[in-house]
Amino acid sequence: MSSFKTLSSIVLSGIFATSLSTAYAQDTTGKAADPLMKIYRATAPKINDLVHTKLDVRFDYKKRYMYGMEWVTLKPHFYPTDTLRLDAKGMDIKDVSLVKGGKNIPLKYKYDDSLSLAIQLDKVYHNNESYTIYINYTSKPNELKAKGSAAINDAKGLYFINPDGTEKDKPVQIWTQGETESSSAWFPTIDKSEQKTTDEISMTVPAKYVTLSNGRLASQKINGDGTRTDTWKMELPHSPYLFMMAVGDFKVYHDKWRNKPVDYYMEPKYAPYAKEIFGLTPDMIEFYSKTLGVDFPWNKYSQIVVRDYVSGAMENTTATLHGEFLNVTHRELLDANYDFGASTIAHELFHQWFGDYVTCESWSNLTVNESFANFSETMWAEHHYGQDEGDAQNLQDMQAYLQSPESADKDLVRFHYDDKEDVFDLVTYQKGGRILNMLRNYLGKDAFYKGLNIYLKTNAFKNGEAQQLRLALEEASGLDLNWFFNEWYYGAGHPVLDISYKWDDASKTETVYIAQKQEGQIFKLSMAVDIYAGGKKERHKVWVNDKADTLTFTVASKPDLVNVDGDKILLTKKTDNKTLDEFAFQYFNAPLFLDRYEAIEAAQTKQTNAVAQKVLIAAMKDKYYGLRVKAIRALDMQNDDIHNAALPVLTSLAQTDENTLVRAAALNNLAELKAQGNMNIFKQAINSQSYAIQGAALNGIGLLDPAQALQLAKGFEADNKGALTQAITKVYATNGGNEQWPYIYNAINEASPQGKFDMVRNFAAMTGRIESPEYAQQGITVLKDLGIKFKQFGGILPFITGQLKDIKEQRTKMNDTASAKAADDAIKAVNDAK
Repeated sequence: MSSFKTLSSIVLSGIFATSLSTAYAQDTTGKAADPLMKIYRATAPKINDLVHTKLDVRFDYKKRYMYGMEWVTLKPHFYPTDTLRLDAKGMDIKDVSLVKGGKNIPLKYKYDDSLSLAIQLDKVYHNNESYTIYINYTSKPNELKAKGSAAINDAKGLYFINPDGTEKDKPVQIWTQGETESSSAWFPTIDKSEQKTTDEISMTVPAKYVTLSNGRLASQKINGDGTRTDTWKMELPHSPYLFMMAVGDFKVYHDKWRNKPVDYYMEPKYAPYAKEIFGLTPDMIEFYSKTLGVDFPWNKYSQIVVRDYVSGAMENTTATLHGEFLNVTHRELLDANYDFGASTIAHELFHQWFGDYVTCESWSNLTVNESFANFSETMWAEHHYGQDEGDAQNLQDMQAYLQSPESADKDLVRFHYDDKEDVFDLVTYQKGGRILNMLRNYLGKDAFYKGLNIYLKTNAFKNGEAQQLRLALEEASGLDLNWFFNEWYYGAGHPVLDISYKWDDASKTETVYIAQKQEGQIFKLSMAVDIYAGGKKERHKVWVNDKADTLTFTVASKPDLVNVDGDKILLTKKTDNKTLDEFAFQYFNAPLFLDRYEAIEAAQTKQTNAVAQKVLIAAMKDKYYGLRVKAIRALDMQNDDIHNAALPVLTSLAQTDENTLVRAAALNNLAELKAQGNMNIFKQAINSQSYAIQGAALNGIGLLDPAQALQLAKGFEADNKGALTQAITKVYATNGGNEQWPYIYNAINEASPQGKFDMVRNFAAMTGRIESPEYAQQGITVLKDLGIKFKQFGGILPFITGQLKDIKEQRTKMNDTASAKAADDAIKAVNDAK
């Protein structure tokens, strides 16, 4: 499940456009949570084990019902039993029988609170005996009251999308979402991650539609009533939450890996781009198979993109389901950085090993699913795009974690929590991935991946937890890792480091002082210290064990740079008391992305300094596009020295850089100069196929010739995405009126969550100044609904209410009392929302 990252990025980038430095400097306390404040969550006892699940289902689109027949085969786990309890949420149960001798023998049962089915078996069964239960039932997902989470915003299991076909431009679809325990909303089962079962699913659907499920398509039967029955068989065991179905009008692009099918299911409109979107999948499978020493364990791998998905993506066994953010065209892909879609594709694929092949034994140990999938994004970035991309991915995720102070109170392995959905968070995903990255660095890649190989093979088609991972890594490396797991897996927080330096010329001694400032546990840290002196680099491997450590090094001459944590691997908030000259040396001589990033951070706050200027101008040509963008955005063009040195570089980058995001950043910087001499550059760029470049060009034209920008924006209404949509919104918000409102209103309503927040400032500005009170009140309602829906994410509440307060003030000045009152009511509604 990749969506926690997707949803949290709304707050991180969509609202605040937070620079990477903000989170990096965020202080956290490192306090450990009091476990007595939450409930201990024991792993569910295994009374019966699932063996095989056979389903025969058909759909009532009008009622939003699914009519199901199930034959579920089980056996006692160890102790004899004459009872069976199945999870079955919100169903009508029509028949529960034992299948014996070719006959169905009715059994007594109780259906507790429409959630759990307690069945009295016909006798006591022992663990060398299996039995099969037949259940006839109706699933009614739209009548089920279910709570989602930050990662999965609904939990009704089965979803009918536009079932009546009444929503224009939206296809009719059905799909399922099982994690955490929602599969039991569409078939009775023991809905626990520790269970494993083979399955067979027959779906009767309108013959015009395509189906997808786990495993292989075993048969298709054309019926006489315009329907078709597809039977899918999953012949290797997997957990019930990984079951899936999807039905709809999809085109299938057929790819392969070592002669195993690799298929991409897309809406017809986006099918021509399937290879461009998903085409790296076979290479990813090969890379992960070789790195882990365990070949992709399933018979096929499919990916499908659906509408109105409740999360980002889901790693159903052999059949990953993606949200519509991957319904994209070639033009959108021109602006796609790694984090746009490829990271999610990598994340969900890696789950086929960590999560599906070996599954967390309970949600307390979700880290062995999600932390690994998060870490796999870094693995693929390093392998395919280079070390800088992998390091940038690491930094982004570390910042997301550090930006959330409450995350410092949570253990990675969490036996105490209020609700199982709570563990789908920044600690399990982003922090957990960074912990694995540190562990790989400490052990070395060979030992680390050997340990993963042992873990996977030992627990294949079974369950795992963090202790089993530790044992596997210890077996591979021969090292004790209890200290590491106690700190990082069973403890909370992170080190908050203050690093300072002293050179003694008389004794030729460099002293490094490292203080841990966090509350709570003191971390034991293994790190490299690189000393650059006399044109050479000397590496020292050191341990930091105490709240305050002093390290001394004998050096022939005063170092140009002492680089603590030379591998830039630590998960830490740090204050590194280097001079600007030392940071500049670091930019030009230390090799890593974060070395250069830190130097740009230091330089951007001191742009009157010639050394800082040198760093920023050089960084505009950095080998990594992300740092080029960062440097461009950091420039203070009001500084004459910066302006004179940067302008020719900006002009060149705006026209020739190979990366569209760098060109767009340069164009936006030039736009802010409001120089008529740049108009030809903007006019040339406005014809680009890149939405990012077009959007930046429109911004530039809008600041120089608003009337021309308004005319251009009108022409782009039929085809725009991302940055171009934002630019149109800005032009209309600044210079448009009632005539432009319907476009803006429709655009924000149809946008993705990220897209809505990208537009929201300009949308709110237009809401405040629009002539029509009716339109103003439409805008107020949109903002109110956004505030209520996303209030759970930090920063949303004050941001939205702040926009509404500004609108109220503007409407009051316009004597529009009705809209001012609507804004006031909206503020109250957002504040009061639960």
